[in-house]
Order: sequence, then C-alpha cells, then structure tokens
Amino acid sequence: MLQVLDPPAVRRWSRLAAETLGRGREEIDALNVFPVPDGDTGTNLHLTMLSAAEALDGLPGDADAALTWQTLAQGALLGARGNSGVIVSQALRGLAEVLGKAPGDGLDLGRGLVRAAELARAAVSRPVEGTILSVLTAVASAVRGAPADTGRPCPDLASVARSAAREARSALRRTPEQLEVLARSGVVDAGAAGLTVILESLAAVVTDSYTGRVDIPAPARRPAPAPQGERSAGGTGEGPGRAGGPGDAGHFGYEVMYLLDAGEAEVAALRAELDALGDSVVVVGGDGLWNVHVHVDDAGAAIEAALRLGRPHRITVTYLSGHGRTHPVTGGRGVVAVAAGPGLAAVFEEAGAVVVRREPGSTPSLAAVLAAIRKAGSQVVVLPNDSGVREVAMAAAEIAREEGLTVGVIPTRASVQGLSALAVHDPLRRFDDDVVAMTEAAAHTRHGHVWAADREVMTSAGLVVPGDVLGVVDGEAAVIGADLTGTALEVARRLVSSGSELVTLLEGVGACGEPARAVEEYLATVRPDVEVVRYEGGQGGYPLLIGVE
Repeated sequence: MLQVLDPPAVRRWSRLAAETLGRGREEIDALNVFPVPDGDTGTNLHLTMLSAAEALDGLPGDADAALTWQTLAQGALLGARGNSGVIVSQALRGLAEVLGKAPGDGLDLGRGLVRAAELARAAVSRPVEGTILSVLTAVASAVRGAPADTGRPCPDLASVARSAAREARSALRRTPEQLEVLARSGVVDAGAAGLTVILESLAAVVTDSYTGRVDIPAPARRPAPAPQGERSAGGTGEGPGRAGGPGDAGHFGYEVMYLLDAGEAEVAALRAELDALGDSVVVVGGDGLWNVHVHVDDAGAAIEAALRLGRPHRITVTYLSGHGRTHPVTGGRGVVAVAAGPGLAAVFEEAGAVVVRREPGSTPSLAAVLAAIRKAGSQVVVLPNDSGVREVAMAAAEIAREEGLTVGVIPTRASVQGLSALAVHDPLRRFDDDVVAMTEAAAHTRHGHVWAADREVMTSAGLVVPGDVLGVVDGEAAVIGADLTGTALEVARRLVSSGSELVTLLEGVGACGEPARAVEEYLATVRPDVEVVRYEGGQGGYPLLIGVE
C-alpha cells in the first residue's frame, strides 16, 4: 500500500485508467444521452487518458514529481477529446498544480482533488448538475474532511483515494436524480461514469488492490435517441442550456474543437463570444495554450473568433448526430488557390482554379475560403500559397469534409509553389494520387522574393532599415541589398542550382519590370538551358517573386 503518490505510481495510474476506459469504452458510450446522444463519451475519455499515459511514457525513468505531473496534464490537454475529455484534462491540471510541488501524501491528494473540482467547474460557461462536474464537487467535499484510518492527524493516502472512489460511485448513482434526461433514459451520466473509473483506478493503484477489472456502470436499459423536440435542454456537455429552440444543445449542428495559442485576456473574450454563438463552451488550459470546445450552428464563426484573438491549430469540426447538411454536395474535381494580386489571380484562374483574393499581408476570411471550396466541386485541393493562410485553409477544409466533400490542403508557402502544384494537377487521376503529385511538385519548388523595406526590422541576415532591400530565400532572410535589381540577382543566384529546369518570375506592383528583366537576362547568359517564365503578378509589397523547379 502506497504512502505517497510518487512518479512511478502516477505512471501506473494513468496507464491503468486508460486501459480500463478502453475496455469499458462501449459500455460508457451506451450511457451517452447528454447533451446530445452521439455515443462517444467513453471513446473520448479513453483517448484523452491514453494521450496522458503516452506522454508519460516519453519521460525518463527518473523524472521528478513536478515534471511527471506537468507532463500528465499537458498530455491530457493536447489529446483531450469531446466535452468530458476536455473537463478531465482540466481536473488533471488541478491535481498537477498541487501534487507537482508536494510530497504526494493523503493530505496533498485531498487538496489536489479540491483544486481539480474548482478548475473543472471554472472551465465550463454554464455548469449543470447531474454531470461529471457534480461528481467532482462531491468528491472534493468528501476528501476535504476525509478521516484518518490510522488515527494519525492527517489522513493517509489510501484512505483519501478510497474515499474519493466511494464518493464518486455514490455521486454517479445520484446523477439521474439531478438531470431529467438521464432519468428519462434510464442511465447515469456517461462523463461521470468515466471519471468514476479514473478515480477507482487511482484507488486500485494506491491500495495495490487491482483485480483486473474496474466495473463500468451499465445503463438500466439501452436508451433510444430522444425525439428531436425532446433532446436535452442542456448547454455544455457539462453545462446548462437554453431550453428549446436554437439554444438547445440538441439543435446545434457542429462540435468544434481546437488548440489555441493566446493570452488569458484573449481567452476571456473568446469564451464570451463562443457563449453567444452556441453552447457546450468549455475552455481549459493555461500558460498560453488552451483547448477549446463548443457546439454551434456556424462552425466558421467559432473558428473565425479564434483567428481574431490568437492562433488556433489542430482544428476539428464534427457533425452532431441527427443533423442534416446545410450545403449540397456538388460533383467534380477542383482546385482553390489564394492569390495576393490581380495578375496572380488571373494566372490561377486561367489554369482552372477557383481563386480567393487577399490583400498583401492579410488573411482571407474563413467564410471566403469555405465558399470557394463548395464552389470548386466534391473533391477539392486547396493551395493557401502563404504560411499565414494555412490555418484558415485547414479550418475551412474541416468544415467542408463534415459536409461530405473530400478536401486536401497542400502546404504551399508561396505563390510560385502553388503554380507548380497546379501545373501537375490532373483531374482524371485518383484524388489521393493527385494530392501526392501536387504536394511533391510544390515541395520541389524553391522560392524567394525581394522586399523594399518601409520599416526597421531585425532579421537573421541583420538589421533592415527603410531604404534597404531584403532578399529572402526559402522563407529565410538571405541578403540585404541597396537596390531591387542587385538584390533580385543575388536571390536568383542562390536559388538556381545545377538541377534547376524552370524559373518562374512574378512581377509585383511598382517594380516596372526591371528586376525581372535583369534576372531573365542573367539566366540567359549563365544558364541558357533553363526555361524562364514571366508573369505580371500584381502583388503588393513584393516587387518580385521567384520560383525555381
């Protein structure tokens, strides 16, 4: 029997919880009727704890408590799935805050469980009773004054762990009394059942009493999906709702989740905006990284809100069960290309792409990219042509996939890479093969540009001041020159190699053709075997873009 919850015990607990949830996944899924009966809570909790356990597997064997608990919480945050998974990740964060800097005895575990309940409830916009939050609150109350089995002033670790597990099971049985949809369906709350498994796994590890199984609470009867008008009036998977009408969680069309790099002030604003857009708002995390979950009808608006306030990534959009698609799926194969100038737009359009225009230095709206994907066909390749546009393109692709479209996003970082990819596009080829060919063409295209500095910037090549011309090669600052033509020639020299076959020059606004002509004449002299193609790109900000295949 353990006296302290040390790092090896934390590893055993996380692995046991993940394995037990995996075995009971289908049984917990069968309990899932709130907030929407989509039958995935057990799966989501299994994947969340599996992510935490695998993160711990990557640590050295002698990792201390602080690193172990931090890794557990971070692994759960990054791998959290669904409402309940996100909330469990925040509960683990609460435990980590306390136990990461404490010996890990019974008193510490009790304090950690109290903190876990506090953080989990604070993460939910509108908490509801009869859910995982109710069980966490009950457990916190029980362990706050847990008696000592041994008569010592402080409770020992085993007594606190057993008390937490017993109270979780008891509170779980009470959930149908607290939430009508559970009573009507004859089940306990699915998320609360998963949490009970996690806490009973902890008690089994602490007391060394694991017998090979932790019981999964079975439904009293197999619930049938509620009629459309009778679905839960709950809001967040663990929060209240707006009974009836569009605010009812059962009427929202999408579940949107993403990781977000942002500060606390930005997250507070995001939480308020998402709360106005939909329901099931759960935001967990800290230290600049957050996991965001929401149910909405307008998935694009939920992602746009994040794009305004930080950097969303790992975006997923899922149709909630029972909802029809709002956009028809059209036939055909197409390409969507983002272009920063009228000339570039014309070139992409002539090659058959649906073009999304953007201003230099800006990002197109998610709605514009999504509309272009819908217009392009049922199988669509997206060329963002800028590293800053990629996240918007990925988000639009996620929504389009949920609408039944097949979408691939090629990570083109420059317009010249997009042109190379489009040049090998073959609508008669298998879609996956076409995506591979276009990706390879883009990857084999080196790219560079020149920029006439209008402000002071520190780069890897040195300080750039107004009047300087910066030459960039493959995304990295390479040379600082005094004029456009000389700098363009130097960029071309660095890009062109013995294996180069095709050079594409895209002239920008205000260049008057001089840099492009100079590069073309230079290549005609030193590499007459290389084909050179010039276009009036019309892009602002960059007098010349160069691509080399």
